[in-house]
Amino acid sequence: MDNDVNSHPLPTIDFWFEFGSNYSYLSAMRIEEAAAQRGVTVNWRPFLLGPIFQSFGWNSSPFVLQQAKGVYVWKDMQRQCSKYGIPWRMPAVFPRPATIPMKVAAAFAGEPWIGRYCRTFMTKNFALDEDINSLEQVSKVLAEIGVDAQDVIDAAFADDRKNLLREATAEAQAKGVFGAPMFFVRGEMFWGNDRLDDALAFAGVPA
Repeated sequence: MDNDVNSHPLPTIDFWFEFGSNYSYLSAMRIEEAAAQRGVTVNWRPFLLGPIFQSFGWNSSPFVLQQAKGVYVWKDMQRQCSKYGIPWRMPAVFPRPATIPMKVAAAFAGEPWIGRYCRTFMTKNFALDEDINSLEQVSKVLAEIGVDAQDVIDAAFADDRKNLLREATAEAQAKGVFGAPMFFVRGEMFWGNDRLDDALAFAGVPA
């Protein structure tokens, strides 16, 4: 029936993020649970911040380029992680390269295991301070979450998927994404971890 409410798709939130982004870490660790409480579906949208920053004339994160902002943000991360009960360890390398695991994320962004995959890599970066930009790490994480690592890696780097991360980054630029995390709900943009709850509320589903 056309009027059957069960036929209507669930509201969605597009979650644009980067494994090297500390504030993306905060959102990645809590977005699925928060969205599920409101009946909202999460679309995981990995992209690279580097090309976007370069388009602004920046050769690194503003948290690196602006010393005072960098000092503030690491203290803020301690507070925010404590607030949400999320583990935290300041990474020895920031921003940490993550192109290889991000390519896999972009190639399989619609898979049911993508949330666990992303949270695991974020935890490695911002709680365990591990280097993450290797096929060895990708294989390890995929195995941990019960996915056939070799099949996924082969598919992610095959001709039909190997450029998906680059294409996603171009799409993010075209949409006006200037930082991460960024959320889109019903065509509206919300920037920053502190706007996640606002974005979910805007989806129109009561908590």
